Amino acid sequence: MGVVRTWVFPILKLLVFAAIAVALVKVAFFPDAPEEAGPTQPTGSLVEPEIQATLGTVVNTVSVEGQVVADPASTAKSTVAGTVDEVFAGKGAVLAAGDPILDVKTIDEDGKERFVQVTAPVAGTLGNVKLIHGQSVQIGDSVAQVSPATFSITGALSADKQYRLLTIPAEATVTINGGPAPFVCPAVRVTTPSSGGDDDEQSGTGTGQGAGTAGTSVTCAVPGDVRVFAGLAATIDLAGGTAENVLVLPTTAVKGSAGTGTVWVVGADGSEERPVTLGLNDGQQVQIVDGLAEGDSVLQFVPGAVAPTGDGCTTMPDGSTVCEGFVG
Repeated sequence: MGVVRTWVFPILKLLVFAAIAVALVKVAFFPDAPEEAGPTQPTGSLVEPEIQATLGTVVNTVSVEGQVVADPASTAKSTVAGTVDEVFAGKGAVLAAGDPILDVKTIDEDGKERFVQVTAPVAGTLGNVKLIHGQSVQIGDSVAQVSPATFSITGALSADKQYRLLTIPAEATVTINGGPAPFVCPAVRVTTPSSGGDDDEQSGTGTGQGAGTAGTSVTCAVPGDVRVFAGLAATIDLAGGTAENVLVLPTTAVKGSAGTGTVWVVGADGSEERPVTLGLNDGQQVQIVDGLAEGDSVLQFVPGAVAPTGDGCTTMPDGSTVCEGFVG
């Protein structure tokens, strides 16, 4: 037993410590796996996301924020020269279109007297009558103003929304905030002030040219059976067309939004710039009329655009912002 304690146990301890030392030396100086890359050495590569051109449906509805406005007063004018003979209605009178306001005594070419009535041009409330009995009047002189009890919906039409309206619809759908159910608003017209101060109007199905002119507005007439008040906020929805089973791409992949555009087609040697012809645009995706085939891969984001940062929005090279369901 003394021999075991004196020689065997010390020798075993030495062997154990020697094994541990050898293992530590191997781990420190002879690792099994290659050394991991240091923090200053790149370990990944930047891959630009791609997307394929696919078939889809584009429903182009242009929404414009606006408000209810009272229709402007109409002027009742004399159609002959003469003197006022009799005034039939005074301020505040409620008139139907064609109701007499006053009559004018005039002399015909053959020297005979005759009386010509000045009537209300529209139904509404009569303002101050400007002429009195015996007063002289000339052709085209204003007699009074008649304010109609009718309303319109009007809103500013931005340039990008004008581009999306390839044609102007004859009617719109209007939603009044806190008001009645959405209703059809007829007689749509787009008005663009000219440099001379006169308004150039487009209505019905005319083309939306002149896009980008400051002050352009869209207006429609409120039906008589819809109860509204001036100043109410409203949303005007204009149907800009529908294209089914057409080639589409997300708007983030196309530089340009109307008429013509540019995409970056991905090939074996990288991406190349290619012009395309554009159709309808619903703010999220755009119709590709010509320049691509189904299945072609393109860069999902226009080079130079800032990719989304979590809120679903992308800043385009032209400064516009494309968000999910919105273009601003």
